[in-house]
Amino acid sequence: MEVKLWNDKREREMYDNLAELFAIIKATEKLEKAYVRDIISGAEYETECQKLIAQFKTLSSTLRDTVPNIERFHDTYKMDCPAALNRLVTSGVPATVEHRAAAAMSSVSSAAVVAECVQNFITAMDLLKLNMIAVDQVHPVLSDLSSSLNKLSILPVDFEGKTKTREWLSRLSKMGAADELTEQQARQLHFDLESSYNSFMASLPTGGS
Repeated sequence: MEVKLWNDKREREMYDNLAELFAIIKATEKLEKAYVRDIISGAEYETECQKLIAQFKTLSSTLRDTVPNIERFHDTYKMDCPAALNRLVTSGVPATVEHRAAAAMSSVSSAAVVAECVQNFITAMDLLKLNMIAVDQVHPVLSDLSSSLNKLSILPVDFEGKTKTREWLSRLSKMGAADELTEQQARQLHFDLESSYNSFMASLPTGGS
C-alpha cells in the first residue's frame, strides 16, 4: 500500500522545498569542510558557496511560514551541521569574503594608527623646537605618542620608540609639573625622538611587501 505524504499539489511542493532545504544545509556543511581542509580552492569555494547562500535565502523566504526558525529545523532533523548554520544563518557570506573584509578593516585601522603615530612624533619634536619644555607641556605629548605606538601591532615590544618614550615618561613623572627640562635634556629628548621616528618609518612595510 502506497502512503502519500501529501494530499494535494501544494503540500507536495512544500515537502519538496523542505527536502531541498535539508540538502542545501548538508551541501554547505560539506563545502565548508572541504574549504577548511584545502580540498578545493578559495575561488571554487566562493562560487559554490554564493550559489548555496542564494538558494538558501530564496527557500527560507518561501518556507518562512512553515519553517520560521532554521536552527529548530536543523535540530529537529538532527542534522549536525554547525558550519553550515554559521555560514547560511549567522554570516550570510562566504568565508573568503569575510577574510577579505577583515583584512581590509585591519589595513584601514593600521593606516589610521600609523598616521596618528607620525603626527604625535612631529608634535613632540615641534614642541621642543618651540622651547616648550615644561613637564606639564611635554608629558601629555609623550604620553599620546606612547599610547599610539602601543596600538600598532606590527611594532615589536622592544621597539626603540616604545622603550625611549617609556624611559622619558618615567623620568618626567618624578619631576614637578612646572619643572623644565634643561637644555641638555631637551636636546637629548629631541635626539631620541628623531632617532625613534626614523626607526619607526624604516619599520613600516613597503607597498610591495
